[in-house]
Amino acid sequence: MSAKPSVLFVCVHNAGRSQMAAGWLRHLAGDAVEVRSAGSEPADQINPAAVEAMREVGVDITAQTPKRLDYETAQDSDVIVTMGCGDACPFFPGKRYEDWQLEDPAGKGVEAVRPIRDEIKQRVEALLADLVPARRP
Repeated sequence: MSAKPSVLFVCVHNAGRSQMAAGWLRHLAGDAVEVRSAGSEPADQINPAAVEAMREVGVDITAQTPKRLDYETAQDSDVIVTMGCGDACPFFPGKRYEDWQLEDPAGKGVEAVRPIRDEIKQRVEALLADLVPARRP
């Protein structure tokens, strides 16, 4: 199988959790994984505290913008990771799903976002190790 795995991170606003997760996966996987993120009700902009928290660890997500989840993006993804969107997140049979119970960083300062950022990193590292097990640095 030459096609690289694709991962879609979904939260309601696509402004905090899913953007941080996508940022981490891009940072850690390089070009080994196709990374996507979307929201069921996208916000106008990425959460500035999420941007700042990621910047602190050397991951730049400033160029990302919240995107609406569409059918084709979900259909074309191998793994769909949902974060607190409940029934708003669509289900596609045959996909690998993970639901990450994470605190919503919306409206919180960077101090409150740091532990969420760090928990997301741990989960992304575990996901990456599972998706690309033979990866060498």
